[in-house]
Amino acid sequence: MPSSIPRPLVRLNQSFIFLFATAYVIFSHWIFLTIPLVAGLMGLVFQFNPVMKAGKLFLHKPLHHYIPEDVDQQNFNQKIAVSLLTISLIFHLFSIQWLAITAAVLVGLASFIAILGFCVGCFVRFQWKQYQYRRSQHT
Repeated sequence: MPSSIPRPLVRLNQSFIFLFATAYVIFSHWIFLTIPLVAGLMGLVFQFNPVMKAGKLFLHKPLHHYIPEDVDQQNFNQKIAVSLLTISLIFHLFSIQWLAITAAVLVGLASFIAILGFCVGCFVRFQWKQYQYRRSQHT
């Protein structure tokens, strides 16, 4: 498994999640949650994200020429996205639309903010690591 992912592939994945989450909020059809959920699960479980794999075909330069993104951080972010998509799908299946839409809006908003340059998942992970460090210093 590589230690980094080229930024254009990360942005593609973020855009994919944003578009499908937005489509779910507009059309309220379960397929718009399922497609990015399956792609995200494949990435986490099999280290094969079909969105990034397809996007890699369109990169013109060698992968090491792009700004690298940390694999561990991206896996953390993907876990958050998969969790929110799963929550949204479960609420949709139980016909609790306002909670399904809320979870979809959260994942869509986080992916959109990440596309703009601020990684919400990175901030959360950093704070968690800081908390773990401070806690380890008191024991």
